Amino acid sequence: MSADPHGGSPRTALSSLRRFARRPAVRERCELCSAKLAADHAHLVELASRRLLCACEACGILFNTEGATKYRRVPRRVQLLREFRLPDVAWQGLGLPINLAFFLHSTAVGRVVAIYPSPGGATESLPPPDAWETLVEDNPLLSDLEPDVEALLVNRLGSTHEYYRVGIDECYKLVGLVRTHWRSMSGGTEVWKEIGRFFADLKAKAHPVGGTAHA
Repeated sequence: MSADPHGGSPRTALSSLRRFARRPAVRERCELCSAKLAADHAHLVELASRRLLCACEACGILFNTEGATKYRRVPRRVQLLREFRLPDVAWQGLGLPINLAFFLHSTAVGRVVAIYPSPGGATESLPPPDAWETLVEDNPLLSDLEPDVEALLVNRLGSTHEYYRVGIDECYKLVGLVRTHWRSMSGGTEVWKEIGRFFADLKAKAHPVGGTAHA
């Protein structure tokens, strides 16, 4: 797993989200007040460490605004962006080695970072600022992604071109699935089944925005 060259590390977020890749043996508890958690519960980001925490609704609501300074609540909004514009040349300009990644504005780094899953976990990359600015110009909705907690998730595997606006807990869930199920050089059949299942589930609960996506 690659460390964050700017002081943070995706390891903390990934370790918090590994529980998504397998059923927990015991019922989880809020990491702030120790209350028992429902299966569908809130998540917070600790801004200084970029660590994800599980939280009860009572604790989660305390950090429900961008003005929060220590923790920020991860939004539960899931949108399928059907009118998203990202032609092949623009995607190549973002400089990523694979066709599966998510993008978020990191307060700690002071700019947008790209993160993609790998057999070793989450790997970070810094997309060229001009390439990201062009993408925002073509897709104005990116200008109001919530810093640190909300991401653009891009799936361009095979012939698929899907774009989602999601909380980062969904993104790290995907990272955990890849790390858990990857086998050998190619990943093996199981990891691709898990990725396919993840996006099928995400699409089923997503709210479609716009018409048909542009390649």
